[in-house]
Amino acid sequence: MSVPVLLAMALALLVGSALQRIAGMGMGMVVAPSLTVLLGAATGVAASNVAAVLTALLILVVLRGDVDWGRFAGIAPLMVVGSVVGALVILVLDASWLDVLVGSTMLLALAWSMTVGPRVRVHGTGAALTAGAAGGFMNATAGIAGPAMTVYALATDWGQRSFAATLQPIFLLANLAALVSKAAVGAIPLDAGLPWAAWLLVAVSVPVGVLLGGVASRWVGLRAARRAAVTIAVVGAVITLGRGLGGL
Repeated sequence: MSVPVLLAMALALLVGSALQRIAGMGMGMVVAPSLTVLLGAATGVAASNVAAVLTALLILVVLRGDVDWGRFAGIAPLMVVGSVVGALVILVLDASWLDVLVGSTMLLALAWSMTVGPRVRVHGTGAALTAGAAGGFMNATAGIAGPAMTVYALATDWGQRSFAATLQPIFLLANLAALVSKAAVGAIPLDAGLPWAAWLLVAVSVPVGVLLGGVASRWVGLRAARRAAVTIAVVGAVITLGRGLGGL
């Protein structure tokens, strides 16, 4: 693996982990597209999943007091199911068409949440289970669960502080489930096809990014953080759709 590729990986990991510390999400939207370009689709998404596990674990330690474990329990069950389905779909569906499906669906859902959503609130376990299934599927196939969670947060008027904190165990579960599911069905090798230098880079870059994001978060208000989360979700969906259309 060349030095320029490693440097590009480090930059993506630093920016993604810092954004996730500030807005509650961002690792998948920044790192998955970047590593897909640098390493290839399957390896890039798998490496993004590993980096997301580490990022979520570190931020969870910091924000654990604001986690809504009740909401997490409502979202978690079908997130695992969605991850398994996504791992199986990877084996049979062309990656470009999958990206088009995921990206376009999320853009439509985000548009609905930002226009109709504020006037029609969603409640109940059905909404949480749907968000979990969608997030797990998207995370396994495209390396991003944030847009699905953002749609759910907007539709249920979930406060930003609790939302950002609760996303961390959600992302932790989603990415672990994605890695285990894809390894189990043979979609990725157990080492994700990466050399030791790349794994060392992940282990160093992610904590540094989280630390920098923690410093920056002191000057970012909750409203600005929510706007950042929504923007990141839209950008992630657009990138996924563009990646798919470019590969057709």
